[in-house]
Amino acid sequence: MTTSPPLTCQKNQFSLPADVSYLNCAYIAPLPKRVEVAGIQGLQRKRAPFQITPYEFFDQVTELRQAFATLVNIPDHERVAIIPAVSYGMGIVARNLKAEKGSNIIVVGEQFPSNYYPWQKLAEKQQLHIKIIPAPDTLENRGQRWNERVLEAIDAHTAMVAIGNIHWADGTIFNLKAIRERTRAVGALLVIDGSQSVGALPIDVAALQPDALVTTGYKCQMGPYAIGFAYLSEYFDGGEALEENWIAREGSENFANLVNYTTHYQPKALPFDMGERSNFIAVPMMLEALNMLNAWGVANIQEYAKNLVTPLLGSLKAMGFFVEKAAFRANHMFGIRLPQGLSLDKLQQHLTEQKVYVSIRGNSVRVSPNVYNEPKDMEKLLYCLKQL
Repeated sequence: MTTSPPLTCQKNQFSLPADVSYLNCAYIAPLPKRVEVAGIQGLQRKRAPFQITPYEFFDQVTELRQAFATLVNIPDHERVAIIPAVSYGMGIVARNLKAEKGSNIIVVGEQFPSNYYPWQKLAEKQQLHIKIIPAPDTLENRGQRWNERVLEAIDAHTAMVAIGNIHWADGTIFNLKAIRERTRAVGALLVIDGSQSVGALPIDVAALQPDALVTTGYKCQMGPYAIGFAYLSEYFDGGEALEENWIAREGSENFANLVNYTTHYQPKALPFDMGERSNFIAVPMMLEALNMLNAWGVANIQEYAKNLVTPLLGSLKAMGFFVEKAAFRANHMFGIRLPQGLSLDKLQQHLTEQKVYVSIRGNSVRVSPNVYNEPKDMEKLLYCLKQL
């Protein structure tokens, strides 16, 4: 993970209208201009297929793996699989999980469905148990207590903890270091959904050593839809992929030799790549986005978000709104809970009328700023909350 000088506002790198306060990166990130250009160039290249060379099939994909590996500090880029969605990555994990009958899989309450449904089906097939750890009923020390509950739930019968490093609905941070230590002590896997954090909140795979980290590219990584990444540890070596595509086999670089079938695969995580991984439009877009993020520095992005959010917190608390303590909350995505009696629906309608865009997830107003936002966007949000 790279570190660079503190960031200034990067709104000029995007095409957002001046009167729009887009605080909804956790929904879909706006495309940076340079990523859009990369996509247009890819589209134009497709209309002239004689321009498409083996570089687009192989070398550019390798550059993409390397850029993602840099983003989250994976020492070996061949541990990165190119996938279309988080559900695909979790499907790989589900197909290869070795768990004894009666074992349990731990998830947290109201977890995103793509990180629940695969385990639900797996549990039915293999007679496993899913332990759902709900959030505390009280708001006092909510994040701390939730983390404590997760750690207490991990026992000798736990086969896997499948969790986001932040909760997708309100940005609650889960202490992955403590969870990793506990899972290692009982011999359980740690599988992380990084969809709402990778690209805006630092995560160090080399230091943490999870068994898998799965993420999509269209949120904090500011890439196109339908492309993402799965870091897969040695646990998955020699495992079963979700599909049998030609490019995952050994020697696929030699097009003339494809008529000679082989039972041998590419090394490490490469056999788990999706079919048509060499997408001539999405890959250059995603590569441009990752290069941009690596140049900015993920720690700097998180710090930029912190500087946007911090001035609001005192006013929100004074008005009776609840925001989690800093130690258990991300800055690039956090939840605001309304005082009793105020309407979420009414608030969202008012925000939309004022061209302030956030998401309602559960009973939380999910706010997710990024480098294209300015203090005036946060002030506009605060003004709307005051009017409510």
